Amino acid sequence: MARNKTRSEARLHRHRRVRKKIHGTPERPRLNVFRSLTGIYAQVIDDEAGRTLVAASSIDRELRPKMKGLTKTEQAALVGKAIAERALAAGIKQVVFDRGGYRYIGRVRALAEGAREGGLQF
Repeated sequence: MARNKTRSEARLHRHRRVRKKIHGTPERPRLNVFRSLTGIYAQVIDDEAGRTLVAASSIDRELRPKMKGLTKTEQAALVGKAIAERALAAGIKQVVFDRGGYRYIGRVRALAEGAREGGLQF
């Protein structure tokens, strides 16, 4: 008898399936997105070295004052711009987008578009 999966188990299953094909290299690292109920987090990861190169989130100390009064989608766009700015400062221009098993709508899409506006290519 099949056991029903919770939403988080289903997301992790989708994420593992996507991660079979997506791999970050030093030349083109992976932009990973994690979305919680209250915040959104983004990291640029070099999978070969197993290192996080740059990161940004909605609870980041630099971004927290700017988050007051914004919707979650607007916060995600701000995080996308911040991750792009930090990645460009680290010399990263191109990334592979890893949506983390989430659908490409709402906050995930806003983060991706914010990163593109900030200058990242994917």
